[in-house]
Amino acid sequence: MEQLVVGVIKKRVEEKKVTGSGQHGFTKGKSCLTNLIAFYDGMTGWVDEGRAVDVVYLDFSKAFDTVSHNILIGKLRKCGLDE
Repeated sequence: MEQLVVGVIKKRVEEKKVTGSGQHGFTKGKSCLTNLIAFYDGMTGWVDEGRAVDVVYLDFSKAFDTVSHNILIGKLRKCGLDE
């Protein structure tokens, strides 16, 4: 049942273009590793151009533990998903 629900949500999110091409988490064919490679490629490109580069790392590992379910449901409704 869980896989069916996830499948419907993923399809709707893709149709509505809710996430951009830079989204790596929870995206088929992408992972933390592909995200790291894309980031590294971008940063080294800027360094090669002589541009200054600053990097800030943030840990959002607990971010979804504090998401309001009402807000999340509201955003899912805007994507055309209902209960």
